[in-house]
Amino acid sequence: MKSETGMMPVPQPNCRFCQSPLKHTFVDLGMSPLCESYLAADQLDQMEPFFPLHVRVCSECLLVQLGEYVSPATIFTEYAYFSSYSDSWVRHAKTYAERMTELLRLGSGSRVVEVASNDGYLLQHFAAKGIPVLGIEPAKNVAARAVEKGIPTIERFFGPDLARELASEARQADLVIGNNVLAHVPDLNGFVDGLRILLKPRGTITMEFPHLWRLMDENQFDTIYHEHFSYFSFLVAERVFAAHELTVFDVEELPTHGGSLRVYVRHAGDASRPVSPAADALRRREKSAGFGSLDRYGGFMPRVAETKRRLLRFLIDAKEEGKSVAAYGAPGKGNTLLNYCGVRTDFLAYAVDRNSYKQGKFLPGTHIPIFPVEKLDETRPDYVLILPWNLKNEIVGQMSRVRNWGGRFVVPIPRVEVIE
Repeated sequence: MKSETGMMPVPQPNCRFCQSPLKHTFVDLGMSPLCESYLAADQLDQMEPFFPLHVRVCSECLLVQLGEYVSPATIFTEYAYFSSYSDSWVRHAKTYAERMTELLRLGSGSRVVEVASNDGYLLQHFAAKGIPVLGIEPAKNVAARAVEKGIPTIERFFGPDLARELASEARQADLVIGNNVLAHVPDLNGFVDGLRILLKPRGTITMEFPHLWRLMDENQFDTIYHEHFSYFSFLVAERVFAAHELTVFDVEELPTHGGSLRVYVRHAGDASRPVSPAADALRRREKSAGFGSLDRYGGFMPRVAETKRRLLRFLIDAKEEGKSVAAYGAPGKGNTLLNYCGVRTDFLAYAVDRNSYKQGKFLPGTHIPIFPVEKLDETRPDYVLILPWNLKNEIVGQMSRVRNWGGRFVVPIPRVEVIE
């Protein structure tokens, strides 16, 4: 049925957690391609699909979420992100493994399962200690890397069906790990229920995910892309786990990915670990900061638009001054930023990346070519725009030679800034 304007009405989406109608916009970044859909040269003249990046917030449960415009199978069956290419992330994983081994007294009789285990970057540290591990990773090309490292890996999407299969085979886990996966699942309730099924009665779940508070306060809108279906405050994360008889009993605030939370979760009936003071304190802080009210989620869009103007202003000024600009890194967040801002080869000559899987390809949407890192030494650009800004310290340290030819580094988030 058509409206008075003659246009067909747009179907009202529902919240993926509580099923309430989604009526409130959090931020609208327009149309964008899948952020990890890097193009080969023979694809540049073909049609390229773009999808909405329209994020809404539920007025009932306050979950911030992106619609499922593309199925997870389309996004994750073959994936271009390999965790092991970030030295700092591998160090983060090793430190975590050492700590959890000691904290939970893990040994040869234990089992550690990681959901979305990528290329074995984390489980390798448990395996080296003789602890039985299992990875679950739907991206076949990434899972193959883990198997090469000797990490047993199931090439499937995780959910309650797979969890029941593992439980029936007596393969429940003492420790279930999910690093940056909670945001990636459209069936949020099914996924969390699967975690409950997979977990031993006295087991522990740890989940790491970007903290919505940091995303908002530090203007990290480029972390919004189609593979991220949900964005969590601590309050909402607690609510989601509680709905499936799981209790968040502790939390850590981490610097990774621009500011993340690591929550510790147990079965609600396991009273051996009381809720920590850290969890109580963060809950109070979020409530005091307004995250329990819909009003807190407004006002984000104007800040995003201002960042777009500032980045374009910098690139226009550099172009008019005869300066050259290249990008370091070809991450998903960079593709959101460049497509939203409309930055193509007229402003950014090329990008470099350590990931050989991306080299020789082109960024989705903008068609900026990707080269090995050595390309910077050949062309010596005046500015290097660091797209994975959350790794800026690591990158500036690795690429300090850029300054030898007078080059300067630039970060776009939380504000456009030339690093002196």
